[in-house]
Amino acid sequence: MTGGSGKGAGWVLDTERLSLRRLAEDDAEFIHGLLNEPSFLQYIGDRGVRTPEDARAYIRNGPVTSYAANGFGLWLVSRREDGAPTGMCGLLKRETLDDVDIGFAFRPAFWRKGYAVEAGAAVLAHGRATFGLRRIVAITQPDNLGSIRTLQRLGLTFERMVPAPGEGIELQLFGITFP
Repeated sequence: MTGGSGKGAGWVLDTERLSLRRLAEDDAEFIHGLLNEPSFLQYIGDRGVRTPEDARAYIRNGPVTSYAANGFGLWLVSRREDGAPTGMCGLLKRETLDDVDIGFAFRPAFWRKGYAVEAGAAVLAHGRATFGLRRIVAITQPDNLGSIRTLQRLGLTFERMVPAPGEGIELQLFGITFP
């Protein structure tokens, strides 16, 4: 991956320090690592990605399918200065939620640097400007304090508890409505 603006194939948007672009099968190694981080498994869940081939299938069947169906999905977040992939952030349309939601996950080496807030703010603005979204929600486990702080910094507020399908737990639902 090269440094710079990231305005190559799949480019979605840039922030001051980050580029967001569509995930591609070439990102399988990074996605394999991210989805197997202990924090990802604890707070987001086990996606069954055990090999790079599993990661390619995850990218094809998740983000790429969402791009085709919705025009949006989870995007790779990389640093503009050196092209280093840091995580993913984007918009999701889940069958279990009435509204589009924002999702994000970053490798622990990139936590506490403001990247999640920077990428999240850009994704919210992009959702509103490009897709005309008037409301965006987010779900998180009640003990995921880092994600809760990020959502609050993005202007989302806690609304209610919602069941996590098939998991027997409840998640916190946060939301923001744009004027």
